[in-house]
Amino acid sequence: MLAMALLSGAAYADDLRQTALEIFKPLPSTIPALKDNIVTPEKIELGKALFFDPRLSASGVFSCYSCHNLATGGDDNMETSVGHGWQKGPRNSPTVLNAVLNEAQFWDGRAEDLAAQAKGPIQAGVEMANTPDQVVATLNSMPAYVSQFKAAFPGDGDAVSFDNMAKAIEAFEATLITPAPFDAWLNGDDNALTQEAKAGLQLFIDKGCSACHSGVNVGGNGYYPFGLIEKPGSEILPAGDKGRFAVTETAGDEYVFRASPLRNIALTAPYFHSGKVWDLPVAVEIMAESQLGEALKPEETAQLVAFLGSLTGKQPEVTVPVLPAETPATPRPVTEIR
Repeated sequence: MLAMALLSGAAYADDLRQTALEIFKPLPSTIPALKDNIVTPEKIELGKALFFDPRLSASGVFSCYSCHNLATGGDDNMETSVGHGWQKGPRNSPTVLNAVLNEAQFWDGRAEDLAAQAKGPIQAGVEMANTPDQVVATLNSMPAYVSQFKAAFPGDGDAVSFDNMAKAIEAFEATLITPAPFDAWLNGDDNALTQEAKAGLQLFIDKGCSACHSGVNVGGNGYYPFGLIEKPGSEILPAGDKGRFAVTETAGDEYVFRASPLRNIALTAPYFHSGKVWDLPVAVEIMAESQLGEALKPEETAQLVAFLGSLTGKQPEVTVPVLPAETPATPRPVTEIR
């Protein structure tokens, strides 16, 4: 009887893994290839410096790292981010971890890749409030940066450019891959997931969560209405933010958002584009009600949260870089809101 039970359990585990592999994919073991951007060590090192450098902002206060803190899950753990002049942005900051694997960037998918995404906050008035020309002038004012750009973009007669800045940041961000217990389990390690996490994975598939949250990033691809079955209240779904409609101006895209990638979700509260929900079990229950029309039992919520916890991965060790020194030619900070 024991042998039969063990065989039955093993068969179930194999079936669940096979089903999961048809829906999800383990993380790649190497840095993903980027479109029109060959990743090199020189480009990664330059991108890391730029990622941490607050002088890309008009005020000299905010950097990419300000909203994408690598010590706290790759986001800022705030409802919505604070930027230039202490203005609050309109949406919650997504994690930068594994973001290279998303179909598109931002909640509404308006940036096709991380290079395009890097340009947005630098120019946004409520974020870094700078201009491409001012950024290039800042970088050109520091000889160490000029040397780094030439090393990262050899043969480029105009190495220090806004486009190359974005490509370097993209190359660094492409290294922020976080292999998790779920990946080990997908790759054959039966002990990588707890029984509760496996039960949560089965629920995640059976209840239809994986219809939107699939692929290598367990989301990050596809656009779906928030409130497919039951629209959440305005405290969670602000009436003024119509999501992808602002990009496409198509009526059917009102309150449509890119499916959130769920890797490291246990680290990235608060949740949703509005950042209004701080508790992961509550967020899971809201999604079940609004997207699936289901009220979860407490044990189901716990199992789903256990599965989501298995998506918390090991981050690459990133040392804070020593940035190039300013010179008399470096533009001075500007704090006024224009």
